[in-house]
Amino acid sequence: MEAQTEYPRTLNGKRIVVLGGTSGMGFATAAMAAREGSAIVVASSRRESVDRAVARLPKGTEGYAIDLSNEEHVRDFFNHIGAFDHLVFTAGDRLQMSELSETNVEQARHVFDLRFWGAFMAAKYGSSQIRPGGSIVLTSGIAGRRPRKGSAVGAGICGAAEALTRALAVELAPIRVNAVCPGPVITEMWGAYRRKIVQRCLGVSDRHCRLDVRGSRTSWRKPTSF
Repeated sequence: MEAQTEYPRTLNGKRIVVLGGTSGMGFATAAMAAREGSAIVVASSRRESVDRAVARLPKGTEGYAIDLSNEEHVRDFFNHIGAFDHLVFTAGDRLQMSELSETNVEQARHVFDLRFWGAFMAAKYGSSQIRPGGSIVLTSGIAGRRPRKGSAVGAGICGAAEALTRALAVELAPIRVNAVCPGPVITEMWGAYRRKIVQRCLGVSDRHCRLDVRGSRTSWRKPTSF
């Protein structure tokens, strides 16, 4: 068996590309990597979000406004930025919870285009720019494993993302490909829906649900006794 090359497990001095890195989990990932000494590249669809994120991240951070569901834009983006070490894909619009009979198929297709095909194209065009020892991290979600009523679209996207991850890990080796599968993460993307999402996911009533918002960070608290 051919011996595998060991690479230092540190982000210091690495170049990290975070697609969807202007808010929520993506921004938190970019900020954490920057604290560890990485050079950061963030991309999102809205210029104002990109400018705001770049202003909050260390000097030298690169920011790009691109349509991650557009193949030409994604290809040109990776051709432009050149080599890097790690790719993180967290981009995605807010998932609409709706029963099957009430689901807007065109809206669902748009969400799938970004969350699945966006990740697919990022891997397709970004993998050739990844340096030895690099990796790709995609984003799935608990809905793919424990769907709730009204989550058919979200569950389908999450399941597809996990299947894509397994296939890419085989095809792109030795590049490491993994997926993060979080439960409910209440970020600024949910806006005024934060409280309703927490209640629906946790099954708690309004009097047992308190959201503490500090800047862009939102957390929930559930009492230990009722």
